[in-house]
Amino acid sequence: MAASLSNMQAAMTRTTVSATQTAAGVTSSPSKVRLSAVVPATSNSRLHTSLLPNFVALRTDVRTVSRRGARESRNAGKVFASVNGTGSSPGLPIDLRGKRAFIAGVADDRGFGWAIAKALSAAGAEILLGTWVPALNIFETNLQRGKFDESRMLPNGGMLEIAKVYPLDAVFDTPEDIPDDVKNNKRYAGSSKWTVQEVAEAVKADYGSIDILVHSLANGPEVTKPLLETSRGGYLAAISASSYSYVSLLKYFLPIMNHGGVSLSLTYLASERIIPGYGGGMSSAKAALESDTRVLAFEAGRKHGIRVNTISAGPLGSRAAKAIGFIDDMINYSCANAPLQQELKSDNVGNTAAFLASPLASAITGTVIYVDNGLHAMGLAVDSPCVAKAASAPSEMSNVPA
Repeated sequence: MAASLSNMQAAMTRTTVSATQTAAGVTSSPSKVRLSAVVPATSNSRLHTSLLPNFVALRTDVRTVSRRGARESRNAGKVFASVNGTGSSPGLPIDLRGKRAFIAGVADDRGFGWAIAKALSAAGAEILLGTWVPALNIFETNLQRGKFDESRMLPNGGMLEIAKVYPLDAVFDTPEDIPDDVKNNKRYAGSSKWTVQEVAEAVKADYGSIDILVHSLANGPEVTKPLLETSRGGYLAAISASSYSYVSLLKYFLPIMNHGGVSLSLTYLASERIIPGYGGGMSSAKAALESDTRVLAFEAGRKHGIRVNTISAGPLGSRAAKAIGFIDDMINYSCANAPLQQELKSDNVGNTAAFLASPLASAITGTVIYVDNGLHAMGLAVDSPCVAKAASAPSEMSNVPA
């Protein structure tokens, strides 16, 4: 091979032939240069003769390697296609076949929990849901009557299949924690074994184990109140339902999670920035959730090889978010000021969850992943009248000290 290249270089340095030049009566083209165009007709015949076998051998080797590379490329494409159940190569697949996910906090088809369920299902995971007890009947009724069929559609043409829905109230860890007023509440009538411990035991009895645990629930009974007007009970209720519930879920589900599993939760920018109107202790609850994520990543990672992350999602007009009272304004603000001027879709969060649950994120844990079109990175509202005034009169700002 080396000798062939050497002889070719020697011949080409003596005579340069353009792509349209003729040699020995043969016309070459830019796409196909024949040997007679490389070696001039007047060149030494012995050089021509000695070069020909080497050139032919070189061309044969290149063709062989090319055919082998193309064959290996086709085989790789078939492997990738088989993973995703498609007829074409997708490049880098997310394959969660054989994995089982439990998603706590799904009560309709408009929230982040539903989008996460769809994304995990599209990647091949089996889906189990935990639904707040008072919302369970209407959720299952809508599911059975086909009201969610349109939103159940997956990108591959299939539909989100839910293996089982469990009643769940993550505010209560064990049956002993349930107060009498809740036990006798008619909204809980007809349901049983819905505390965190009982649900984990039921999942173990039904399926043995899970691989993915998702916390997609929060509640602040005084969320519309400023922090200074929030009662102790309202504050502690927000912490209990929105952050400690994640600790409790992981505590009771960890024994049935397979080694190398994944746990995810959902947080919000109010954990680290002032969001006026997001009150009742909810900003404190999200801050606690993110702090707990880091500690849980260490403890669950060292003991069970479990990765723990949280997704900081931008504003979404879900039914749950309507309780804040100004969610539409938050969405408009994000569209106007985020680096990416587009409305956040629940699928954006769902796809990120699927990535974090996959082996592609095998070294990511204890992390807050922002899915908010980049709003978290902004330190200035570009649609503010103050910004517009400064931009329209730069001369007035020229004397401002640096």
